[in-house]
This record gives sequence, structure tokens and C-alpha cells, in this order.
Amino acid sequence: MSAASDKPAPLAAPEPAAGFRHWMAQNAWRFVLLFVGVLLPLAAFVALADEVHELESFYFDAPLLWTLHGLHSPGLDRFFVLLSKLGYEWFLIPVDVLIVAVLLALKRWREASFVAICFVGSALLNMGSKQFFQRDRPSLWESIAPESTFSFPSGHAMGSMTLAVTVVLLAWNTRWRWPVLVLAPAFSLLVSVSRVYLGVHYPSDILAGWCAALVWVVGCFLVMFRRGGPWRHLR
Repeated sequence: MSAASDKPAPLAAPEPAAGFRHWMAQNAWRFVLLFVGVLLPLAAFVALADEVHELESFYFDAPLLWTLHGLHSPGLDRFFVLLSKLGYEWFLIPVDVLIVAVLLALKRWREASFVAICFVGSALLNMGSKQFFQRDRPSLWESIAPESTFSFPSGHAMGSMTLAVTVVLLAWNTRWRWPVLVLAPAFSLLVSVSRVYLGVHYPSDILAGWCAALVWVVGCFLVMFRRGGPWRHLR
């Protein structure tokens, strides 16, 4: 037998279909997250923004405002004023800074950059949107915690949802997944409800803030964490 015949046969190139199936198995999560976390909330935000830009009113805004106002009591007033403050200067901003500082101390550079970009970008987008749309605050009754800035989209809703989505994504592959998945969105929901209860935001402002936060955070996540599953390759 010749020496040439002893050489192993060259490996066959993988079939295109098999390669595509493998790629899809590794990256299907990106399409799901893109659709659920970016495209759907973006479509909702555009629809809300278009109505606000045209100075149209939403049929659900006034009824929901009056419904929550009808629950008014001294105890609920104190509770929702506290939640409103926790949803911005008393808790939200310090926690944002603390998360970035902890990640930097742990030398988790990409995660720290991701969190900082999400928080700072969300705040800048919110301020820019308020100035662009210049929607006046609700004036159905005199609020016990009045605001003087523009209304759309809600900064409290957008900031608290930014925090919620960010920490859920970071904690997904840890033992803290389920507590964070329950507590973070619940915090955002309560903060957002407090703004409607206090009469300083329309419900449509809240929905727009949530949608904008989802689009921004999930978009940043898909750009910054591109290899494999989203919760296995954060480092």
C-alpha cells in the first residue's frame, strides 16, 4: 500500500444548513430580545409620541388620574410622596452611582461601562425628550408635590425602569435572578404609580418612560454583549 493511501481523508466542510442552524441556536436569543425589548416598546413610544406631538389626548389618562386621586388619604399621601422621592434623588441616583462604583472596584469594566452608559444616556434622553415635546403637566387638581418641568416622558418612570432592566440583565445568571426580577420591576411600578397618584404625570407619560427605558437599555445590552447567550458572557 502506498504512503499516500495512508493519509487520512480531509474533513468535509460543514454543510451550510448545519452551520446556519448552529448559528441560530447560538443567537436566537438576540432576535427575541430585539423584538421584545426594542421593537415593540419603540413602536409603542412612537405611537404615544405622535399623539402628544399632535396635542391629542389619551382616553385613559384622565380616568386613571381621577381613579387614583379618589384613593386619596393622609397615609397614602405620605407613602406616595416618599416613593416619589425614593424614585429619584433619595434612592435612584445614589444606587445608580453605587452600582457603577462596585463594578469598577471589582474590575468588571464592561459591565461598569454598560451600567454608566445606560444611566447617563437615559437621563440625557429624558431631558431632551421633555424639551422636544414640551407637554404640560396635568392640572386636574392641585398636587401636594407639584413639579415645574415638562411632563413627557416621565423621568421617574424612565429612570426607575432603566435601573430595573439593567439590574435584571446583570443578575440573570446569578442566584439573585428571581429576587431581582420581582423586586426591581415592582419598585419601578410603585414609583411610576406614585407620579400619577400625585397628579404630576399622565399615565401616558409613564408608559412612554417605560418604553424609552426598555429601548435604550436593551439596545445598549445587545451592542455591548454580542457573543453567545446574554447571561453567560457578561465578563
